Amino acid sequence: MSWLASAVRKALHVVPRPWLIRLSMWTQPLWEPLFRGPGLTDPINGRSYRRFLPYGYERIRPNALSPGTLSLERHRALWLYMQRHTRWWNSPKEVLHIAPEQIFHRLFRQNPQWHVTAVDLHSPLADIKADITALPFDDNRFDLIFCNHVLEHIPDDRAAMRELYRVLKPGGTAVVQIPLDPSREKTFEDPSVTDPKERARLFGQYDHVRVYGMDYFDRLRQAGFQVEALPVTELFTPEEIRLYALDPNEILPLARKPVQT
Repeated sequence: MSWLASAVRKALHVVPRPWLIRLSMWTQPLWEPLFRGPGLTDPINGRSYRRFLPYGYERIRPNALSPGTLSLERHRALWLYMQRHTRWWNSPKEVLHIAPEQIFHRLFRQNPQWHVTAVDLHSPLADIKADITALPFDDNRFDLIFCNHVLEHIPDDRAAMRELYRVLKPGGTAVVQIPLDPSREKTFEDPSVTDPKERARLFGQYDHVRVYGMDYFDRLRQAGFQVEALPVTELFTPEEIRLYALDPNEILPLARKPVQT
């Protein structure tokens, strides 16, 4: 493991996440220019970098974190999908952003057609501090929901899915990315495991409570959603996956609320 990967891993384990968010906001403009050059491209800001930063709690992934936007593989895949395959960005939307990612938090609010509400229990970026299993919103409120890499932290993820379904408008879409193990047919979880080290060993991260398998999409359907599972390999060419440093195993989950008839 390189010294940089080791430093990243130590920081993720030692520094509380709200502090990491603030620290990255303050320091990123200082070190971002050092990485510029040909090699990889961040599709969110359009800039090229010699390499991206390593990232990960237990398994360090090379070229995962863009020095330009602090986006990870999943953010870049979602941004490309949204820009190429949807009309969301150019349409008026009432947007719910759960656990707001730093780069999307800025970008979403720059869109004059979107009204964005950010929700989290602890993040300094949140407009409203709230529990995803008991959202303080009326039924059928939002056109679009982003809830990415959240459900693996939630003990009662089915209650969270029902809440997302409740506050989504009929015809609306929820993007609910999670760390998915495509080799697993069934999700693995054990509520008796509460020790952070044991959670890291079993679930891949100290604050995860499960490892999702391919039955994840059935859980969304059981909450009422119509689900579309889009593999990154079907959305982008091998060269694009390399250029933008995407995860070829990523599957983009789109959960839509049926229009009532």
